[in-house]
Amino acid sequence: MNAAPAGSSPPQAPGQSGQRPPFWRPESLIATWFGAGLLPKAPGTWGSLAALPFAAAIVWLGGPWALLAAAAAVFLVGIWASAKYAGERADPGEVVVDEVAAQWLVIFPVALDLKLYVLAFVAFRVVDILKPWPANWADRRVKGGLGIMLDDVLAAPYAMALCYAAWLWFGRNTCFPWTY
Repeated sequence: MNAAPAGSSPPQAPGQSGQRPPFWRPESLIATWFGAGLLPKAPGTWGSLAALPFAAAIVWLGGPWALLAAAAAVFLVGIWASAKYAGERADPGEVVVDEVAAQWLVIFPVALDLKLYVLAFVAFRVVDILKPWPANWADRRVKGGLGIMLDDVLAAPYAMALCYAAWLWFGRNTCFPWTY
């Protein structure tokens, strides 16, 4: 008989009761954005920072529309990865793929001006922390991988609007992707 000894609990699948899948697994690499979410303190900030060089590279290689396509792809893959990584846990802090997809959305309107990446980063971190409606609704009501991803993506348009307003205010020195 393979019964567990008295007083011990049976082994649990990764993602249940706080147990993480191994780091080398695809869902771990994607969910933590290659370990950025495992850095100490403020994993969301680390995830957003880790998104910036990838965004710059994607824009350099394919332009702003490639960044928008990449954000959509990361959103879809992130639903799977975060659900698989989190298991029964609700939005573990180390899951930062949601920050990556949303940060890329915020960068999209200012993708050709690296100076505005700082504004896009700060604006996104503020709205991600404040979680305005409907992001706060999604954070409370939508569960699983979609819930993990959706609240940040729903907060992103607020930061995008702030970036666009700054562009208008500071004299339109930046080209926006939709003006090509």
